[in-house]
Amino acid sequence: MTDKMEILNERLFAIDAHTLFGAFSNPDHLEQWWGPHGFTNRIHEFDFRPGGTWRITMTASNGTDFDNRLTFGEIIPGERLAFLHHEPMHVYTMEIRFEPETDGTRMHWRMLFDATEENLQLKKFIAAANEQNFDRLEDLLQQLNKGS
Repeated sequence: MTDKMEILNERLFAIDAHTLFGAFSNPDHLEQWWGPHGFTNRIHEFDFRPGGTWRITMTASNGTDFDNRLTFGEIIPGERLAFLHHEPMHVYTMEIRFEPETDGTRMHWRMLFDATEENLQLKKFIAAANEQNFDRLEDLLQQLNKGS
């Protein structure tokens, strides 16, 4: 089966595009908000350049570890970020665009999976998990804004 399954999420953040992009390019910040509610993260490798590797262990609230390996593709600061998420979990490509608007920056989050039965079953869960990811990112941005 070669069809693709697309998951789209977007949100307007009340912050400029370069600051929002910084939450992705700074591993200390990324470690604090990446993943759905209840997860903690340990970043083992973060080579933020096209072709660079990102290795992260996400730990669920029940203590289960999920090791992830990603390869960065296109990186345009304040505009666009793309990466490939490899096994052992689900293989997918991620494209994130940062679009300035009057009230901040709209982040467009596009995930492309192979349309397997397993991935199709996870589609609703993944879209909801992305929204939780955005909630955590928004919380971090508010904390950083209070600290400045």
